[in-house]
Amino acid sequence: MTGSPMSIRLDGVSAVFPHDRRGDVTAVKDVTLDIRPGEFLTLLGASGCGKTTLLRMIAGFQRPTKGKVFFGDADVTAHPANQRDVGFVFQNYALFPHLSVFENVAYGLRVKRTAGDEMQRRVLATLSQVGLGGMGDRMINELSGGQQQRVALARAIVIEPGVLLFDEPLSNLDAMLRVQMRTEIARLQKQLEITTVYVTHDQEEAMAISDRIVIMNAGQIEQIGSAEDLYLKPRSAFVASFLGEANLLDVDVVDAGMDRLTLSFQGHRWDVATSSRVPIGSRVQAVVRPEALRISAEGSGTVQGQVVSSTYLGASIRYQISVGPRHLQVLQSDPLIGERYPPGTAVGLILPHRKIQLLGDRVVTL
Repeated sequence: MTGSPMSIRLDGVSAVFPHDRRGDVTAVKDVTLDIRPGEFLTLLGASGCGKTTLLRMIAGFQRPTKGKVFFGDADVTAHPANQRDVGFVFQNYALFPHLSVFENVAYGLRVKRTAGDEMQRRVLATLSQVGLGGMGDRMINELSGGQQQRVALARAIVIEPGVLLFDEPLSNLDAMLRVQMRTEIARLQKQLEITTVYVTHDQEEAMAISDRIVIMNAGQIEQIGSAEDLYLKPRSAFVASFLGEANLLDVDVVDAGMDRLTLSFQGHRWDVATSSRVPIGSRVQAVVRPEALRISAEGSGTVQGQVVSSTYLGASIRYQISVGPRHLQVLQSDPLIGERYPPGTAVGLILPHRKIQLLGDRVVTL
């Protein structure tokens, strides 16, 4: 890549599509977003949340119904994709099966009329960067899925774009190869220092590679932040449940001090450390992650329950515990250490004093 990394700004963009039966369908609604130069930003959400439509508006494949798109200080809203400085890696790779690996990677440079010697140098250097050195003569059908994905990545970066865009690029790969390739993509992005926007529905993938994550829901942004911020300080039940797993508890605030709140759940009270100011008598929603709960012997713990199910996962055991009308998820690490609890076992459940979050601005100190 040449030059300084590029910033991107979306200013109140919306995308509305006409539908024969449902009338106008809003895929993206009034999204404003600043993407920092050289940042790896991921758009994360379920199918139909608007993340791919937003990516297509950045790329120039879809023009916003309203709002503007800026690359740096330049308004590129009306510019088609071929007039924007972008490289795009598609979900299905969109490779040319009748061309060799070299010619697939060289395609964008030929369109730009790059001189032969320069094109040769850049294609070979890029193939080496993505781990395909010496494979330029192979045909696409001779490659594995992971190798095809690398060809698609090489084709996107060989033109030295200011912005690199990914639309679910790893969805066609098996689990182990996904982990390997996401690591390679993150490494290469940092090496190139290129502003990158990545679309996925895979939470772990987003958390592993992103500088910041944008969680989308129903065409709008729910929350933006680092993986750690979103996991530890969700502002809504949607974010808490979507990123990782969460037990959402309706708790009553029955007492408050300078640095603590006394919460009541199912008639059981416990103190949590917090600087939040929540009025006594309030009912709030608390987030307790499964890994923060601990199972104890019957008669001990904060609340009493019964094991509904037990699932062995290798590095952990996932329990479902009924506590009154609620079923809580518990994740116990190190399954070889400690007691196992088969379904039907009466147990105690220890609610944490510190690893608990109150939704919105009322975040308990961890």
